[in-house]
Parts: sequence; structure tokens; C-alpha cells
Amino acid sequence: QDGSRFELPCEYLRVYSPSAEVRAHTGDVANLVTGKEQVNIKKMTPVGQYAIKIFFDDGHNSGLYDWDMLHDLGANYEANWNRYLERCQREGVTRSN
Repeated sequence: QDGSRFELPCEYLRVYSPSAEVRAHTGDVANLVTGKEQVNIKKMTPVGQYAIKIFFDDGHNSGLYDWDMLHDLGANYEANWNRYLERCQREGVTRSN
């Protein structure tokens, strides 16, 4: 609504998926997803006028990315990505694990 546009990496969208698998029904990123550096998007389909469904080439396709979530992911990309990298380091894994 505010005209914002963001270009978000596929890996970022995948590790911050709104799926229950990633968010563990809490709304927070509960499960640390790694090994997605090379993931790409196969297709995206609209869900009504409120969201999109993203089909990744690793087979993941659950969870709906609504426009508010996508705006939040775009507006907070740097902080979210740094938090993800810090968590990887804290848990002793790399993005490619």
C-alpha cells in the first residue's frame, strides 16, 4: 500500500518460511533451516488477493506469504538476516549444513 518494493533472496524467503515446519505453530522462527544457499523458486501462485504460495526447488511449498509478512520481511531484511546468521553461529552450524 505504501509503494514499497523489495528484492529478497530465495534463501532468505525459504529460511523465514511461514510454514508450520519452520515456525512450529508459534509464529516465531523455531526451527533453524540451513542448506538453502542454492535454493530457487520454481513458481509462485496467488492465493486470493492476500497472499502468495511459493514453490521452492527443494520441494518446500507449505505456508502462505501474505502481503504484510512480505512487507515485514523486506523492511526488516538486514536485522532478520543478521539474526539468522548469529543463530547459525551460536548453534555451531553454517548456512550450508
